[in-house]
Amino acid sequence: MKCPFCGYPESKVLDTRTLNEGSSIKRRRECLECQKRFTTFEVLENVQIVVIKKSGEKELFDRTKLLAGVLKATQKRPVNADEIVSEIEAEIQNSLNNEVESAMIGEMVMEKLKARDHIAYVRFASVYREFADVETFVSELMELVKKDKK
Repeated sequence: MKCPFCGYPESKVLDTRTLNEGSSIKRRRECLECQKRFTTFEVLENVQIVVIKKSGEKELFDRTKLLAGVLKATQKRPVNADEIVSEIEAEIQNSLNNEVESAMIGEMVMEKLKARDHIAYVRFASVYREFADVETFVSELMELVKKDKK
């Protein structure tokens, strides 16, 4: 860390404290050249995620919107919707891409629901994949049953 007084590029850390429930760090430093002390703050930076919709339109990622969709699918089911949304949000943040297609998010939700609860998965899939008729719905159920037997 560069000294704000003399510009020397090296300093030693004298004290470190966490702030804001661990999301930032305050460090007390001393310059190795002029011995003056100064404070630095490190803050976790979250990248704004942009969702590219099917129409090509772009909008900022809205956690509450995703949570609402997952909550509908998991209603009266033993599934923690908030946990699923948190996992998806973390995966997107960790991917280092600031743009993600809405179809990718939908597939991530379906994958997580399929692993946790088949009823919630079918509920979400019926809306997400826009099942047009009963045959499409039944074929999806049959795929699920085949994979379950394996």
